[in-house]
Amino acid sequence: MSPKLKVAAERPLSPSALKLRLLKRLRCTLKFEKKAWASGAHLVAGVDEVGRGSLFGPVVAAAVILDPAYRVRGLRDSKLLLAERREVLVERIRRHAIAWAIAAVDAAQIDQINIYQASRVAMRQAVLSLRPAPDHLLVDALRLDCELTQRAIIHGDALSASIAAASILAKVERDRMVREWDPVFPVYGLASNKGYSTPHHLAALRQHGPSPLHRQSFAPVWNAPVPQEVLAFMLADSGGESVDEMTGQAGSASAAS
Repeated sequence: MSPKLKVAAERPLSPSALKLRLLKRLRCTLKFEKKAWASGAHLVAGVDEVGRGSLFGPVVAAAVILDPAYRVRGLRDSKLLLAERREVLVERIRRHAIAWAIAAVDAAQIDQINIYQASRVAMRQAVLSLRPAPDHLLVDALRLDCELTQRAIIHGDALSASIAAASILAKVERDRMVREWDPVFPVYGLASNKGYSTPHHLAALRQHGPSPLHRQSFAPVWNAPVPQEVLAFMLADSGGESVDEMTGQAGSASAAS
């Protein structure tokens, strides 16, 4: 083995790489849906969110009730699918599902209530928007504030076909939303990084500061310098507070979070 290959083989994998390796080994099936159907449920909804780790824009959730009579082939965690494949699958899901719904919580509310609670709010809103309403939920790793019978499944988007379908719907919708902001804030490369903390995005934050749609409570954002045009935007709805008061409040909020 060459020295370069030996070093690469000995280099430990990052947590994200280890997680992807695990997800690729998991099988996405109707196992959990079948258990729910056997218990008497008729309308089983899979629920998932995307964008929890992004620095920009909303967290988006989807809920999907698959038709037991129609199998959408190829469903798996949206992170494991190429964008082109997600586009194909999202059309099949929308066409053949009994019901589907999407909801989003914007960056401002994320900063107010934190990303964990914002994810739960978006997921609950998606569930409540389903018509017909579900009678059983399969949720990716979380429990929601609703009275419906539900099961939280760790790595649910890699194990449950319904949750995987929701993951794909949410991912495609959120990517579309972020791409629409790319021409407005071109320095961040949103069309390619979808708001996540890539080297280019972090470098742009250091050079230009955050946009009004960045999540100000996230450390890579509030550590970035605030440009004058963003301060002007903040002051426009600040009730007459000074720039020093605004930045001082931002620093206090950041320290508290």
